[in-house]
Amino acid sequence: MSNSDSSLNRRAFTKQAAAGSLAALAAPAILSAAKTDSKRPIVGVGEHQYEVDHQWAKLPEKFTWQTTHNVAVGSDGSVYVIHEGRANQPEHPSIFVFDPQGNYIRSFGSQFQGGGHGLDLRKEGNDEFVYATAYHAKRSFAKLTPEGETVWHKFAPMESKRYAEGEDKPPVKDNPWGRDRFLPTNFAFLPDGGFYLADGYGGYCMHRYDADGNWKSSFGKLSEGEKPADGTFNTPHGVWIDARGAEPLVVVADRANARLQWFTLDGEHRRTQDGFLLPANVDSQGELLLVPDLVGRVTLLNGKNEVIAHLGDDSERMKADESKAIRGDESKWVDGKFVHPHDACFDADGNIYVTEWVGTGRVSKLTKVS
Repeated sequence: MSNSDSSLNRRAFTKQAAAGSLAALAAPAILSAAKTDSKRPIVGVGEHQYEVDHQWAKLPEKFTWQTTHNVAVGSDGSVYVIHEGRANQPEHPSIFVFDPQGNYIRSFGSQFQGGGHGLDLRKEGNDEFVYATAYHAKRSFAKLTPEGETVWHKFAPMESKRYAEGEDKPPVKDNPWGRDRFLPTNFAFLPDGGFYLADGYGGYCMHRYDADGNWKSSFGKLSEGEKPADGTFNTPHGVWIDARGAEPLVVVADRANARLQWFTLDGEHRRTQDGFLLPANVDSQGELLLVPDLVGRVTLLNGKNEVIAHLGDDSERMKADESKAIRGDESKWVDGKFVHPHDACFDADGNIYVTEWVGTGRVSKLTKVS
């Protein structure tokens, strides 16, 4: 997702925020009369209301969405979207770029088809770069130019001693999943140019790399038992740096454990906050915190981590949909409500972009109207 070196304002929770369950603080999601001439629904409350456009992205007819995953905003306002893609369409791009009005600009990234997942942008000096992760049969991560040229493309860090033989090479077809496999999901960037990489589907750990993409260290392990211990993970899907306090902390969206966890840069656990459903990532702007949740909502929190609103909340219907029938049937989708938000981010004007884990793809823009 997009961000500059200096701001580090994405996906960060304030480290002084009070611990405890979000459920106890939950405010109702609101769909209200629009403060606009548009007939699109408005979600949010008070100063935090947004007009929802589920049809924002105008994809050319020669392309098709193939399970949208992540979204990022470049320093020029361009919006980048990655989808998983189909392995049997190897020439089809997996990354698409749009202007703020949703008009198509360009596309690239066919090397991630069948596994496209995480996406972020980072300004490095005068240049900006795209970082992407891939899972399934692609199992790798890469640094690209905004035009799609590869700077480097890497596989499992075998020096971490966490992975099965062969995970440092392009995987064979139907390579199994497991804690000794490499299935990276998202990035978190450090001021010195280094970064953390979440292995959210494979090793259930956080890897630290230097600015040149060299592995340095890792932390984390699989949760066990009915009450997962602090510092352990069950699908640590999202990661970012909380740089608001006296010391920067690594924030992990521990998805299947329904919580966020904070760690020092050396991996020492600092705090845990429960009360989410299936948190997939985190973003921030000013005092606002944004948590896309796979169970039909995007949660907006204030500087004390109190819930302002569950934007587009359809979580009760999604929780009841055990067969995922709603995910695959657009006729069941409700305008102004979300199905499976997989990622979300702010742009410079405070608007929000949301990508959803649905096969036909959906990229929504929430334009701030208050």
